[in-house]
Amino acid sequence: MSGFPLLTATAVLPALGAVATAAVPAARRAAARWLALAVSLGTLVLAGLVVARFDPGGARYQLTESYAWIADFGVRFELGVDGIGTALIALTALLIPFIIAAGWHDADPLEAAEPSRRWRPTQGFFALILMVEAMVIISFAATDVFVFYIFFEAMLIPMYFLIGGFGDRAHAAGEDEGAKQRSYAAVKFLLYNLAGGLIMLAAVIGLYVVTADQLGEGTFSLQRITEARAAGELTMAQGTERLLFLGFFLAFAVKAPLWPLHTWLPSAMGESTAPVAVLITAVVDKVGTFAMLRFCLGLFPEASAWATPVVIVLALVSIVYGALVAVGQRDIKRLVAYASISHFGFIILGVFAMTSQGQSGATLYMVFHGISTAVLMLVAGFLISRRGSRLIADYGGVQKVAPVLAGTFLVGGLATLSLPGLAPFVSEFLVLVGTFSRYPVAGIVATAGIVLAALYVLLLYQRTMTGPVDQPEIARMPDLRPRELAVVAPLIALLILLGVFPKPLTDIVNPAVEHTLSDVRQTDPQPQLPAVEAAE
Repeated sequence: MSGFPLLTATAVLPALGAVATAAVPAARRAAARWLALAVSLGTLVLAGLVVARFDPGGARYQLTESYAWIADFGVRFELGVDGIGTALIALTALLIPFIIAAGWHDADPLEAAEPSRRWRPTQGFFALILMVEAMVIISFAATDVFVFYIFFEAMLIPMYFLIGGFGDRAHAAGEDEGAKQRSYAAVKFLLYNLAGGLIMLAAVIGLYVVTADQLGEGTFSLQRITEARAAGELTMAQGTERLLFLGFFLAFAVKAPLWPLHTWLPSAMGESTAPVAVLITAVVDKVGTFAMLRFCLGLFPEASAWATPVVIVLALVSIVYGALVAVGQRDIKRLVAYASISHFGFIILGVFAMTSQGQSGATLYMVFHGISTAVLMLVAGFLISRRGSRLIADYGGVQKVAPVLAGTFLVGGLATLSLPGLAPFVSEFLVLVGTFSRYPVAGIVATAGIVLAALYVLLLYQRTMTGPVDQPEIARMPDLRPRELAVVAPLIALLILLGVFPKPLTDIVNPAVEHTLSDVRQTDPQPQLPAVEAAE
């Protein structure tokens, strides 16, 4: 157990910041914004310390903390990070300040509609974002299954209000219809994720019963369970392990989101503001794919191997289906949502390829997809706020009047299609290499997603940014303002830097991947070389 509780502090700071932001007086909206931004930057500093103190060559779980919580049921507040958790905590802390800065004025329309100021939308908006950050960080650090479950589910509450209460006002059918669509999207998000969570709760209870029966006392400790399984102290009947695996996997597949449990995502992202849409797909959804690596493979190795063929098929369907539907979208944000479904298919494919390249690529994909989607969606949000429409058909010729906006939009799109030289190319390449080495047919099918990604990204850019300026709203469109440029420029620089030099991140991630492969008793397949006949 480490001395200073750094992981707890990294999660507690945004939680306390959320309370303080919500308590800012109604008339001090600017103070609430700056307070939330300052707290997010402080959290980023703490996350930087987590990265700095993590030793890739050290123990599997580091910066560990353990406190008694519900002793009668074997629940302890246990935290610890491996390389995968460290990378994702860093991603979360990195993106939140940009999300806050991008959403600087997103609650202003609600403030204008509430002149009595009894309701404080600005304070509430930023407080909810900080609360989500706190819960996500704990989810990435939790090494107690029950603690993970609590925060995995609790983050649904602030997300529900961010989608339903602070959703996008750029609705073609008017404010009344927009309010109905926002409410529908928020309820759908909540019901899908709650259903998955309830199934997982049954599996969590089942896991406790199994450990109590075989270890003499029930435990939710991930380390204790995996060590007992490795030592042969804890064994599970085949049927029991498969049922428990399915209970965990279904909850994570909903969050991920994996086809056919994905349908909540386009609605949620389409009806959210652009910063909240980034929070959903770049931060919150990563908890699902992370949990597949940490909990599904760590707790249920035999069941994971049993389910692998089906999961790979579902991942391939997600890749191709998401890309195909993205090609036909008329709504900018829904296009990015379906593109994300395709990308999550790549991540899950890499996880269940059961190779070091595939799982390293999947982890890098989580990080790089978060950054690239943030660039694309935030610039799209700036575009939509200027025109007041999410429909692709309402644009054209933007690059002539706002070249910087168009240029940053293009870079975000090129990163989304994994252009060589930008960070997502590295992760997608590793996923495909890792998949080809064990499942060559699946690797071939997955490459179709690359071709389709180029199609929907380039068509989107062509239809919105090129062509004549034949609409007065476009002719008057301003270019990116200094605040907006300050949001996207550092993220673009990071995409380029990690695209040409990903080694600092791979050094952190690779040892954790080796541990995960050891849990599932898998090794990389050896290349099969044809026999060479000896010369006569």
